[in-house]
Amino acid sequence: MKKFIKSWAINTLAVLVAVYMVPGIRFKDDSLWTPFVTSLVLGILNAFIRPILMLLALPLLIFTLGLFTLVINALLLYFVSFLLGNHFAVDSFGAAFLGALVISIVSLLLNLITGSSRSRVRFQHRRRPPNSEGGGGPFIDV
Repeated sequence: MKKFIKSWAINTLAVLVAVYMVPGIRFKDDSLWTPFVTSLVLGILNAFIRPILMLLALPLLIFTLGLFTLVINALLLYFVSFLLGNHFAVDSFGAAFLGALVISIVSLLLNLITGSSRSRVRFQHRRRPPNSEGGGGPFIDV
């Protein structure tokens, strides 16, 4: 339950950043609950609809080396605005695309900072092995 609440809070912050940074994405009312409900609906769609869309778009994902994922995220954000039409609005697909990009970047950064992501960044300094062949330059071992 703690992991779910942390993820929900991170997604809520990411949606808030997108609303304030991207023109064309806005909350229609000033309710305190609107960002929380918006991120909850987006999270539910990401959990259930996104895998189906990823499977259907697998050839495009392979062809674009995964960049089509941004289009899928934009479509889901646009669909959230359709579902929450009285509270959340996305004016165009371009705004949805930029919003999805902002949400992805902010979520990635916040997940790395809080340690709630499965991905880890580790910097490690290793000593170079002694060169037994006498050459001082880099080599490729095939």
